[in-house]
Amino acid sequence: MERQQLIKFGTEPTSPATAETAPVELVHLFDKFNAVRAFVLDVDGVLTDNFVHLTESGEQLRRMNIRDGLGIRIAMQNGFPFCVITGGRSQGVIKRLSWLGIEHIYSGISEKWPVLLQFLEAVQLRPTDVCYIGDDLPDLEVLRKVGLAACPSDAVAEVRAVADYISPLPGGAGCVRDLIEKVLKTQDKWRY
Repeated sequence: MERQQLIKFGTEPTSPATAETAPVELVHLFDKFNAVRAFVLDVDGVLTDNFVHLTESGEQLRRMNIRDGLGIRIAMQNGFPFCVITGGRSQGVIKRLSWLGIEHIYSGISEKWPVLLQFLEAVQLRPTDVCYIGDDLPDLEVLRKVGLAACPSDAVAEVRAVADYISPLPGGAGCVRDLIEKVLKTQDKWRY
């Protein structure tokens, strides 16, 4: 029987020695997908493409992927609570996320872990129940403490190094939808 050589989705094995651990790593990842009960997201670089468009009046505009939004709504219809914790302060982002039905939106946050604990208390879950998707240095502490640490393909190297799952898609290009689909399909909750 040919041995699986997938360590993390979106990455290639580095040597034959790492291929030896692949089946164990893959099972471990599926266990993590099965354990997810809530999603917590960063915004810039995860829901957006990490660029800010500036208008002449100084307004900062961000772009989000519609498929990510649909994935969020499908997951919420399946009982998954969502939380967004961002360092940004965009009213447009808050309006978009509220329109999607996300109730727990925290903006202007530099220390994300205490806010995550607040969310977990509100929804009566544990850190091991959470899938957190982040892309940059302010996300590292949370990524190291949750059940499933995930990131887009264009996350910084430090984040990719601690991620359990690296989406093959970059931020703002469907990486959130990709992860939601994987979790829901693993849990047999994807009905499409």
